[in-house]
Amino acid sequence: MRQQKLWILSASSIVVFLLAVLLPPIAQPSHYHDFADQKLLFGIPSFFNVVSNLTISLSGIAGLWVVWRASQSIEQRSFIHKTECWPYLIFFLMVVATGVGSAYYHWSPDNETLLWDRLPIAMGVTALLAAVLVERVSLRVGLWSLPLLVVLGAVSVMYWYWTEQQGAGNLNYYIVVQFYSLLLILVLGWIFPSKYTRGGDLNKVIGLYALAKVAETFDQGIYSLGHMISGHTIKHLMAALAIYLIVRMLQKRVFINQ
Repeated sequence: MRQQKLWILSASSIVVFLLAVLLPPIAQPSHYHDFADQKLLFGIPSFFNVVSNLTISLSGIAGLWVVWRASQSIEQRSFIHKTECWPYLIFFLMVVATGVGSAYYHWSPDNETLLWDRLPIAMGVTALLAAVLVERVSLRVGLWSLPLLVVLGAVSVMYWYWTEQQGAGNLNYYIVVQFYSLLLILVLGWIFPSKYTRGGDLNKVIGLYALAKVAETFDQGIYSLGHMISGHTIKHLMAALAIYLIVRMLQKRVFINQ
């Protein structure tokens, strides 16, 4: 039954990527870079959209600290095998890079700077998927898939950027890599038990991230309520909180003797 489920997931993944190839290209909206809150404060353009990225990088740094301590301690309970640290190490590195890249992008929004925002996001999401494969499928499968998934994430962004340079942007692969990876994390959580406690925390993480995307969608509407904070700034803060939930999960979880 376990093998059958894995074959079904593999076949579904192939179908999804074939759809990304066959469906018409999804272009980036022409108004994508027009954010609601563009206030200049302390010499920083789009101040709150830029500075709110600090919370994302701080969550990533907290995660790196937890992973580093676990890798150095013989009494840690977060990882049964020290090699399980690798997907989370890459994930939190990409989180820190996302905070920096997103701040850089919001300082001067265009496709050139957006590349450095999207690249670590795609690589980080795929690294998190590899971590879930380690914990719910097998250590070998997760670690072998890690470099392949991270490269796939990077390629999806580079392909989007290349198509933009050709004048016909195509977001299909980036969308699939980001959102299908999150969907797979949810599905793996439903059909395979984790070898650690607090496995359900990732559902809360993805739920928070989904709310962050909703806030991003209503960027202008939220900002118009009082011109204090925009939906996009809220997105950054909620994303940082979602990442910190992963940090707390690693701190508190213990191995389940199955």
